[in-house]
Amino acid sequence: MTKQELWEILDSWENFAFTINEIGKNPEYFKLLIEIALHNNDPKSWRAAYMVDKIHDDSPDLLLPFLEELILKLQTEKNSSKKRHFLKLISMNKIPQNHFSFLVDYCLNALSSAKEPPAVRVHAMQILFNISDKEPGLKPEILAVIEHEMEFHATPGIISRGSKLAKKLNGQIQNKPPK
Repeated sequence: MTKQELWEILDSWENFAFTINEIGKNPEYFKLLIEIALHNNDPKSWRAAYMVDKIHDDSPDLLLPFLEELILKLQTEKNSSKKRHFLKLISMNKIPQNHFSFLVDYCLNALSSAKEPPAVRVHAMQILFNISDKEPGLKPEILAVIEHEMEFHATPGIISRGSKLAKKLNGQIQNKPPK
């Protein structure tokens, strides 16, 4: 399969499940797909990010060689659909420590931005929580930001994820496990 053939599949959405299955079995096709997701500015290129997300469900190891590039792409990505998938994928993987600083800054801004869709904000919140497991000194600040967002910029997704994470953070800060 060539990059052009893959793009035609993304454009049509026909045989979507079959395509996801085939790409998941063929790492060379996955590489083409992630290249489209990361480096194509066509508005429809979010479909490649969506497919990467779905393939990741069954074959998470395929993404690992591209994780750092995915993180770095956040610096310039404007498409909120692609940001949603990229943040979700980052939140589901071990984050390289050398990207903690960038991701904390990026995710705090995304979480507190009224311009970002709720799904982007929820995944940013999860990444902040994940980083706080490695950087415990951030827990009180992240808890305060989550509680602020739940109170002043609530959506069902922010409240649902925020409540769970706030409960865990409160327990961790007080050195007791959440129930």
